[in-house]
Amino acid sequence: MKRIALFVLTNIAVVAVLGIVASLLGVNRFLTPNGLNLGALLGFALVIGFGGAIISLLISKPMAKWTAGVRIINQPQNADEAWIVETVRKLSDRAGIGMPEVGIFEGAPNAFATGAFKNSSLVAVSTGLLQSMTHEEIEAVIGHEVAHVANGDMVTMALIQGVMNTFVVFLSRVIGYLVDGFLRRGSDNQQSGPGIGYFVTTIVLDIVLGFLAAIIVAWFSRQREFRADAGAAQLMGRKQPMINALARLGGVHPGELPKSLDAMGITGNIGKLFSSHPPIEQRIAALQQAQQR
Repeated sequence: MKRIALFVLTNIAVVAVLGIVASLLGVNRFLTPNGLNLGALLGFALVIGFGGAIISLLISKPMAKWTAGVRIINQPQNADEAWIVETVRKLSDRAGIGMPEVGIFEGAPNAFATGAFKNSSLVAVSTGLLQSMTHEEIEAVIGHEVAHVANGDMVTMALIQGVMNTFVVFLSRVIGYLVDGFLRRGSDNQQSGPGIGYFVTTIVLDIVLGFLAAIIVAWFSRQREFRADAGAAQLMGRKQPMINALARLGGVHPGELPKSLDAMGITGNIGKLFSSHPPIEQRIAALQQAQQR
């Protein structure tokens, strides 16, 4: 709950800073005569940017169960399921978080964690992961996901996404009004409200700034992956199991997760600037270098 409160306060602070900066730069004095209410725009940016992010965060667990087809282990049906539940319990106790729900989903090797609250989260592993790894490697993967929960990565990524969304919404519309005012300067057209220049500029900037925002969010996501790898090693007391698990994942085709869960999986789509996960080789190298210190 503390993280959610910080999430809300941070969102409000970002919007307040945008308003103060706009006032100091005199942007509001230009926009208001041209029909743009700065306060209304800030409120709109807050609702669209942070509203969407926090709603996505709050419904992340039920959405994950539905989109990934997760079967929750309420009562273990065999020895493997009992071991998975006990492993999650053991690592969660070490990490100092509440026992997550534990689930299994069909698919190639992968796993993920999600949930808005670290004491009410979900950790799920795929059938392919269970079939292709040793118990020690699976434990390392589960440790990685538990570390995501303990580090508050779900809230952190939602916060970063919300901040980026707010900047995109705010900047695209402010610049749209500026461009529209420039295009209509000296014109006898007394049309009230924004013109075509505003709408075209806003659409283009929503796309361009959205791509830039996605690059920033992906960069933060990759840093969280390194931290979760290190967290798994710390929870297990040694790094080699996590190194082995990553090496094994590097030799198989990882299962694809729904887009909303990609950043919290053990592996993700590798694509440089827009990738939510670093290359397996870099993750192994980071653990090996830490091992030498």
